[in-house]
Amino acid sequence: MMNRICLAVFAILCSAANALAADRPPNVLMIAIDDLNHWVGHLGRHPQTKTPNIDRLARQGVTFTRAYCTAPACNPSRASLMSGQRPSTTGCYLNSQNWRPGISEDKLLNTHFARNGYRVYGAGKIYHGAGDRGGHWDDYFPGQAPTTRHPDAKDTGVGGIQFYPLANTDEEMPDYQVVSYSLERLRETSDKPFFLAVGLVKPHMPFSVPKKWYDQFPLEEIQLPPWREDDLADVPPAGVKMAGPNGDHAAILESGRWKEAVQAYLATIAFCDAQVGRLLDGLDASPHRDNTIVCLWSDHGWSLGEKSHWRKFALWEEPTRTVFVWRVPGVSPAGQACNRTVDYSSIYPTLCDLAGLKKPAHLDGHSIASLLRDPKAPWDHAAITTHGRLNHTVRTEDWRYIRYADGSEELYDEKADPLEYDNLASEPDHAAIKAKLAKWLPETNAEDLPQNRGAGSNKKGGKRKA
Repeated sequence: MMNRICLAVFAILCSAANALAADRPPNVLMIAIDDLNHWVGHLGRHPQTKTPNIDRLARQGVTFTRAYCTAPACNPSRASLMSGQRPSTTGCYLNSQNWRPGISEDKLLNTHFARNGYRVYGAGKIYHGAGDRGGHWDDYFPGQAPTTRHPDAKDTGVGGIQFYPLANTDEEMPDYQVVSYSLERLRETSDKPFFLAVGLVKPHMPFSVPKKWYDQFPLEEIQLPPWREDDLADVPPAGVKMAGPNGDHAAILESGRWKEAVQAYLATIAFCDAQVGRLLDGLDASPHRDNTIVCLWSDHGWSLGEKSHWRKFALWEEPTRTVFVWRVPGVSPAGQACNRTVDYSSIYPTLCDLAGLKKPAHLDGHSIASLLRDPKAPWDHAAITTHGRLNHTVRTEDWRYIRYADGSEELYDEKADPLEYDNLASEPDHAAIKAKLAKWLPETNAEDLPQNRGAGSNKKGGKRKA
């Protein structure tokens, strides 16, 4: 039986590579979105979100309904995704760390594609900041431009939660310019395939986009996310510390401006979605439409008051669940949802499989090429997210298990309690489930890398664009 399964998986991978590479290796368009949680239309988490273009891509390919980041923070998530190694392998756990001592640049995804004959282009935020251009790039456009607060904006938000409309036009926005650069690359022709990574910064804070996007979401109609005042009563101190209820959330409640923050986040998502639409339209109008893999991901989730928590930086569903959509011509069926639990350690090996490239030995994750062909195919892997050394969460289709560095725990029945209100970790009846889930915890927990992450450089990566 095992031999038959292995042969079937091998046949799927060969078929995928052959379908894409009948005439030439496939191109890759990777769309990276910053701080977008699961508030997209097709995932149904917030009823007022407007994401017609991301939803369009989902209808054209496979969307993963249980996709999770490997770290709920920009720097470690992106370093992990682009290296194919988990934070617990490299020691890059936090935004404040320099990933380079733990990850050699020859291991990075863009470098691997460059070494295998690809033209490699980047734009916007792929690593942690437009100035951080790890590995090899033939060309890179940072897409940085000044913006101006709209005269109607009374201030910049509440404490560290920043939200305000802008007086700028769409065309003046950095993300718009990043997409414009990328559209130029899509119009190019060459004997060599391309790997194009497009990093959109919005909806990262500040939640600030041209005012017309705010106007789509009347403040009086805004619906708040679910919240229970006593939600942290059964959460251990390590989890309460991550939530920080006396910080951002207390300030938002005192200000009475929770709806304004949600309105701004929805507006910023809508602007981001429009840029995704421009990219998809440009690809569809290009000669590369039928030979280009599209992989769209958001680097982690984001909380807007659930569990009295704001931002990312925690191990529950809101900060860890992501948007993850693939369109693979000749491979992925249209309009399918995959409900398997996957995390971003899967991206590097999957792109290698689909492009027919040898997978490097350093990869920690597993290819999801079989799920792209058949979203209901067997899958025996949990999703693992890490925030800080020895703080991990394991997510399966039915459960979430969290273990903190001090040994304290949380356990949630995701089918009966999808909002994660009731921590079952202390109940003796669930000891066996905890033990089963704990087997997925990383065996290696690398020491923390140095702090004070540098801006990075790209000494070997070709010319830079201003």
